[in-house]
Amino acid sequence: MPTLAPPVLPGLPPVDTSRGSGGSTIAVTMRYAPLAFLLGLFTPVLEVDGQDVPATWGRVVTSVGLGPHLVHVHVPYLVPARIGTAETTVVAAPGKTVELEYRAPLLSFMGGALGAPPQRYPGLAAAVIMLIFAVVLAVCACLGLILSAVEPVP
Repeated sequence: MPTLAPPVLPGLPPVDTSRGSGGSTIAVTMRYAPLAFLLGLFTPVLEVDGQDVPATWGRVVTSVGLGPHLVHVHVPYLVPARIGTAETTVVAAPGKTVELEYRAPLLSFMGGALGAPPQRYPGLAAAVIMLIFAVVLAVCACLGLILSAVEPVP
């Protein structure tokens, strides 16, 4: 379902006067979770209607014509070559900014989340469970080493 340009959001003017022709913009805020800090080494790819838009992590604003537009985002990575693929269709209204938020996944085999803000990080629960499991396993291994080194008192 297409995302329409919002009516009037608090803090945003109803009409962007910087575009005298009544054109529209699409603003995409791209984020990755602190647990997935390695994604910061890779530049996300943003495409609007199949055309590359220069992008970085953070907020990217691009001018578009009126009407529907296909917005696609992914992160180029090692293996697999693309992670967090997400896309949506938005409808640009005259003088409005369509606000979108992209959240990269925490697990490389999952898709990203793209839509009206706020979005959630895909795979957050699974990543936290795996992290807790790894910490518990490390603590058990350390306790095992400590207890095996202690000699019994006769």
